[in-house]
Amino acid sequence: IQYPRLSYLPFLLPRLHTFFTPFLIDPTAAPHEGWFSYEDVPLKWHYPLGLLYDLFSGAPPAHPDGSDHDHTPSSTTLPWRLTLHFTDWPGEQLVQPDTEGKVLHDAFINSVKEADFLRNGTAKGIMSLSKDDSTQLWTAVQEHKRSDFDPVFQKLLYAQGAPLRHVPLKIYLPSSPSASAPSSSHLRVVQSLVTPCVQGTKEPQTLGMALHTLLPTLFPSRKTPILAKPVLHGAVVPMSSQVEGLLREAAYLDGWLHLGLVMIS
Repeated sequence: IQYPRLSYLPFLLPRLHTFFTPFLIDPTAAPHEGWFSYEDVPLKWHYPLGLLYDLFSGAPPAHPDGSDHDHTPSSTTLPWRLTLHFTDWPGEQLVQPDTEGKVLHDAFINSVKEADFLRNGTAKGIMSLSKDDSTQLWTAVQEHKRSDFDPVFQKLLYAQGAPLRHVPLKIYLPSSPSASAPSSSHLRVVQSLVTPCVQGTKEPQTLGMALHTLLPTLFPSRKTPILAKPVLHGAVVPMSSQVEGLLREAAYLDGWLHLGLVMIS
């Protein structure tokens, strides 16, 4: 199956359930009872698929300058082989969705609200969307129609008269300092207030500056990745990238920059 990095695994469940129904141990299992795992690790369904792949697949990230000659498609990483379950829901690790999809909808909208609040100091943007716009946004996410998604999302990203206060950024750390990819479902997620400019100045804040401030042990240098590399959408992000520019061009559908880290061996 080819599936967009920006989308979410639960949207695959109805058609996968239809395909596998004749083979299910429990034929009464509903589509929303399905869950995915990779190497016995339950995958968090509210994380975008691309983020999950970056965190768990072990695939080497691409380098924008083409300097990494080891980044080639591999039978060990593509296709990404996941296990689909319709029994034994891992309740200690995953919240279970409902038949109507309300749990998934609410999880996504709450993430959008949080990002909206960080950007503008208020969540009025998402809260004041018309019913038609709200419906169009969610339907576009479900069906992965960027032509329908972008006009509504732009209203949130470029709120009229509201200067950008903070960049919604989450950093996902490997489960152990020496691991190149997490080995358990317990990820450490670092989140803090990241301003678009260096505080007290008009100098644009770079990703290297933000990482040095948030994780100085892993990023002792603001300019050069020494111990870890930041990865976004499957590619290493230059430390000189301005965080506001990344937000405008590379945010996930919920308005966040979901940044993975790959340790440098």
